[in-house]
Amino acid sequence: MKKQLMIVASLSTLLLAGCTTNPYTGERETGKSAIYGLGGAAVGAVIGAATSGSDDRGKGALIGATVGGAAGAGYGFYADKQEARLRQELQGTGVQVVRNGDNLQLVMPGNITFASGSSDISSSFYTTLNSLVKVFQEFDKNGVEIVGHTDSTGSNDLNMRLSRDRAQSVASYLVNQGISGARISATGAGPSQPIASNDSEQGRAQNRRVEINLRPMQR
Repeated sequence: MKKQLMIVASLSTLLLAGCTTNPYTGERETGKSAIYGLGGAAVGAVIGAATSGSDDRGKGALIGATVGGAAGAGYGFYADKQEARLRQELQGTGVQVVRNGDNLQLVMPGNITFASGSSDISSSFYTTLNSLVKVFQEFDKNGVEIVGHTDSTGSNDLNMRLSRDRAQSVASYLVNQGISGARISATGAGPSQPIASNDSEQGRAQNRRVEINLRPMQR
């Protein structure tokens, strides 16, 4: 019974470690890293108990919960911190920060990145890119996947080339500012991945975008 209580206490510690206070509501909120940590702890506890002898299952579960929780919360905690920094740096720029599990996505609409039909970076976009450089240097454990997108206006060949050139322009700027080229990939999707209807100007404007996907680097 004592060992079971210790396991519960271990899980509770992970949960509380991931809680923060919302500055606007004053309520305590659970961060994503805590959720990942609890998942890892639960799995670790099961494995620890299953691989221990009958007399040591409580101890094995406790060790498994602690190790599993730390592993589960590790990158989730890292992503929490990076997400917060990105939102801070990109506030008011028009760039959307989207979180999906361990992955972060930056959605940069065409009206702030490139002139129509051009792959030359707009002068006003350099400030935003410099903010990204600052965060990417601080958080250097991500792969940086840059994907260019277009609307459906014009030929598919033209749009594929334009989307690749735009992604490459962003990649080249990041490398020139000191971000390791080993972390970066650049591809063009053309009009193949619309996020809105191409039947309206508003929809086409949303589809003309550059996305940066930040994922754990493969080791």
